[in-house]
Amino acid sequence: MKKIKWLLSFILFCGFANSQVQNKAYLTYIEKYHSLAEKQQKLHRIPASIILAQGLLESSAGQSYLSQRANNHFGIKCNNDWTGETIYWDDDEKNECFRRYKSVSESYEDHSLFLKKRQRYAFLFQLDPTDYQGWAFGLKNAGYATDPAYAYKLISIIENYNLQRFDKAEFKEATIATSDIYRLSAYISHKVFKNNGVPYVVATPCDTYESIAEEFSLEEERLRNYNEVDAEAELIAWEKVYIRPKKNKASKNHPIHVVQEGESMHSIAQEYGIKTEKLYKLNHLPYTEGARVGQVLKLR
Repeated sequence: MKKIKWLLSFILFCGFANSQVQNKAYLTYIEKYHSLAEKQQKLHRIPASIILAQGLLESSAGQSYLSQRANNHFGIKCNNDWTGETIYWDDDEKNECFRRYKSVSESYEDHSLFLKKRQRYAFLFQLDPTDYQGWAFGLKNAGYATDPAYAYKLISIIENYNLQRFDKAEFKEATIATSDIYRLSAYISHKVFKNNGVPYVVATPCDTYESIAEEFSLEEERLRNYNEVDAEAELIAWEKVYIRPKKNKASKNHPIHVVQEGESMHSIAQEYGIKTEKLYKLNHLPYTEGARVGQVLKLR
């Protein structure tokens, strides 16, 4: 299959294997809920295959505690904007708050709105509505799940159960498939995304700065400069790698950022597609000072 040539190469060279034997629970789930997924694609332009694969994975094909007790098929937590019913369950931490729904249909609709209302997922809606591979890697890169293999698991489920047959292409004209970057991405190993108008790829465990530079006909030194890393820095899997220079400020949708645990000035700059030097200047900070948890940083 030409569409997943890059994925097969990854499996051959990295030893990744996530094949899944079809089972009755998965088949029953698909038969029962594929119409809900197709409805969501029609309403919100999210691939039905992705919706079904996430539902299968997150709910264990409708067998998980949250799906059976709360109709929560996507593992969506309460967050600050949730005003509906709740349920508590041990996840990354003990006794975490999750959303409770009156029906599975409500869970599917809320999943779509959850993605549409958050800026970090906005770039996904520029993809072709049948591009389940781009969506899978985009969801992982945007932080939907912490599992490093999340994208590959979604793709494996989709292809093992032929879920792409539910995807529709009616909205193709609304995508940016005509851009030079996306035409280029059809012929290379990595899917190209955009953040703050800057094209980037998501690094896999097999990648190095050298291999990505060669793929995009760049000098390795230039690629490292784009991403503001020194000659000795190793590429970390699942991180953004910009293939063009970053901007001097973030988009209008991101005027500020509140520093979280584990973040650095560089990681924040990478997250928003801006130059680290400019981030320091915007906040009148000396280069010797790092980001502090709770600190409010100007991004533009």
